[in-house]
Amino acid sequence: MSANENHSKEEIHSKVLRAGRRTYFFDVRATKADDYYLTITESKKHTNENGTSFYKKHKIYLYKEDFERFRDLLGEVTDYIINEKGEEVISDTHQPDFQPESNGMDERKPEPMGVETGNSFTDIDFDDI
Repeated sequence: MSANENHSKEEIHSKVLRAGRRTYFFDVRATKADDYYLTITESKKHTNENGTSFYKKHKIYLYKEDFERFRDLLGEVTDYIINEKGEEVISDTHQPDFQPESNGMDERKPEPMGVETGNSFTDIDFDDI
């Protein structure tokens, strides 16, 4: 393995955000051409029935040419959420007595594409989209 190939496997710069059972890793890495890109990894701790722990991970790759649009859209949708629902967290995880409103419709929701359902995960490159 050349020095450049080894360099592309290492994090150049990293930041970690711990949020309850989830941890977010923001890692700067280098391409083969020695340009930088960002990987964002969500790692969530789960417990097996036998009490052992394991982590499910989801990762996205973000390249420089997408930074501005990504930042703009992230800001837009996070602002929308705060404007519509405020900053207070409302969930069954945070409020044990929380009961969702029932409108009489089937409450089953289809799983969004890309959501992990098994014990494996898939790395998705924006070039694949």
